[in-house]
Amino acid sequence: MPNIIKVFSGNANPELAREICEYLKIALSKVEVRRFSDGEIFIEIGENVRGTDVFVIQPTCPPVNDHLMELVIMVDALRRASARRITAVLPYYGYARQDRKVAPRVPITAKVVAEMLMVVGVRRVLSMDLHAGQIQGFFNIPVDHLYAAPVLLKYINETFNNVVMVSPDAGGVERTRAFAKRLRADLAIIDKRRDRPNESKAMNVIGDVNGKTAVLLDDMVDTAGTLCNAATMLKEAGAVEVHACCSHGVLSGPAIERLEASDIKSLVVTNSIPLRGSAKECKKIKVLSVSQLLGEAISRIHSEDSVSSLFV
Repeated sequence: MPNIIKVFSGNANPELAREICEYLKIALSKVEVRRFSDGEIFIEIGENVRGTDVFVIQPTCPPVNDHLMELVIMVDALRRASARRITAVLPYYGYARQDRKVAPRVPITAKVVAEMLMVVGVRRVLSMDLHAGQIQGFFNIPVDHLYAAPVLLKYINETFNNVVMVSPDAGGVERTRAFAKRLRADLAIIDKRRDRPNESKAMNVIGDVNGKTAVLLDDMVDTAGTLCNAATMLKEAGAVEVHACCSHGVLSGPAIERLEASDIKSLVVTNSIPLRGSAKECKKIKVLSVSQLLGEAISRIHSEDSVSSLFV
């Protein structure tokens, strides 16, 4: 079979797909994605993919349902066009927050999405900073789970001094401790209580942040309530400055208004999700590219080389 690689992109993040193709030194493959008048998605692959190794770059970011359906339909089109192998590249995995039953009669949507992708023809998944590591186990196919840590660590190390790494909740302590260890920095934790989805109340700061530059670390920022409440607590505890670093900038609802009014001096996100609307104009937000990280992973997957060195 011909050892040919082809990269496709839906409408979720075409700029990231182009950057990845620049790193791979190949052209982004042609696909037509449009909608019927009733909103149904129509996709037509614009070139021959028979026997090729195909990568579809499509973070399932807002609007999540549209981008998920684009991905599913594109994979079906590629499978019916006789692609040899289809890898779904999901820099951001939507529906990941519902990864277990936390109450009676609720779904596990992270598993639902995994089942959809496998059934439609995805044979490998490449993702980054999943909300919960166990999502890898929802797939019966290989999953390569990357981390944005190399990109974020480099930025923090080059930008800030006298740093204390702060986890905005107990669930992120392991991630934040790993960053603190690599940076040889102190660790602090926000004791947070959540009453309902997208609403939280920060309670206490565990650790010494007085006179230090506090850097909040999370996997995603959605409505920014958690980070903004945490920033207030850190300033009250004596932090000189408060910054935040997140892999995925979902930034929905009142996120930008909250950020602008908060004690957070800067928010660093990756381009796993493209900035939309007012987020593009927010001067507090800085975007770091993960195109080289994803591009190198794609290259190694295609050539059947090890990608373990990328799992920082």
